[in-house]
Amino acid sequence: MSKYKRLAVAAVVSAVFVSPFARVAFSAQKEIKLVASFYPMYIMARNVAKDVPGVSVENLTPPFTGCLHDYALTTSDMKKLSGARALIVNGAEMESFLENVTAQHPELDVVNLSEGIPLIKSGQEDNPHVWVSISAVIAQVKNLGAAMRKIDPAHKGLYEKNTDNYVIKLEALREKMHAELAAYRGRNIITFHEAFPYFAAEFGLNIAAVVEREPGSEPGAKELADTVDLIKRSQGNACVLFSEPQYPSSAAVTIAAETGVEVYVLDPAVSGPDEDDAYIKIMEKNLGVLKKAFGK
Repeated sequence: MSKYKRLAVAAVVSAVFVSPFARVAFSAQKEIKLVASFYPMYIMARNVAKDVPGVSVENLTPPFTGCLHDYALTTSDMKKLSGARALIVNGAEMESFLENVTAQHPELDVVNLSEGIPLIKSGQEDNPHVWVSISAVIAQVKNLGAAMRKIDPAHKGLYEKNTDNYVIKLEALREKMHAELAAYRGRNIITFHEAFPYFAAEFGLNIAAVVEREPGSEPGAKELADTVDLIKRSQGNACVLFSEPQYPSSAAVTIAAETGVEVYVLDPAVSGPDEDDAYIKIMEKNLGVLKKAFGK
C-alpha cells in the first residue's frame, strides 16, 4: 500500500471513530440551560420545561431568600448564569439586579413573566408580587410557555403540553379556593408586608393595614399603635392578622399581646420544597389557614 493510500485509510478510520465524539460535542451545544430569578419563577419553569430533552432549570438565588427586594447577587449566583440561554424573571421591577445581569450577560434572553398583567399600585409604585394571585400565575405560566416555544421550537409540542397540564391544575386550585372562600369576601386582613394585594384582590379581601412596608423593617411605635387601634376599633367584620413564614417579626407578638387577636401565617410562596406541585401545596395550606382564621 502506498504512503498516500495509508494516509487516506487512516483519515477514514479516524473520522469513523472521532465522529461519535464530535456528535456528542455538537449535541452538548444544543442543550438549553434556563435560570429562574427566584423560587416562584423556578417552580413555574420546572413545570413548563418538565421532561423536555436537553433542558435544565436552575434557581439563581438561594431557595430561602424570600422576595428579592434589593437583593444583591453574589459571585456564586453570577456563576450560575454562565452558559445560560434564558433568565426567567417575574419583572415589574422585582429583580433590582436585572440591569447588572444584562450588562454582564448581553447574550441572555430575559423572559419577563409579568408582561401583559395589570399591576396594582402600592403607594406610587407598581406592586411586583403578582405570583401570589393564582390567576396571575396562570397568565405567567402561559407567558413562559409561549416564550419557550420560541426559544426551543424543536420541542414546541412538549412545552405546549406541559403548559396546558400545569394550567389545568392551577385552574382547579383557583376554582376550589374561590368556592371555599366566597363566604369571606369583604373581610379585613392585616399583613406584615406588601406581598398580598393581588391575593386579596383575587378573593375579595380587604387589606386594612400593612405593618411592615418592607420585610425586616420593624414598624415604629406610632405605626404599631395605629395598627393596634385599628384592630380594637373593628366591629363585626373584624380584622385578622397574618404574618409570613419567611419573615419572623416581633411586631406580630406585640400586636397580638395588645389586642388579644391570634396571629396566623399566610405564605406568599417565595420559598419552599423543590417540587413541581410546591406552589399548589402552599396555596392549599393558605386556604386551610384562611378558613380557620375567618371561621372563628
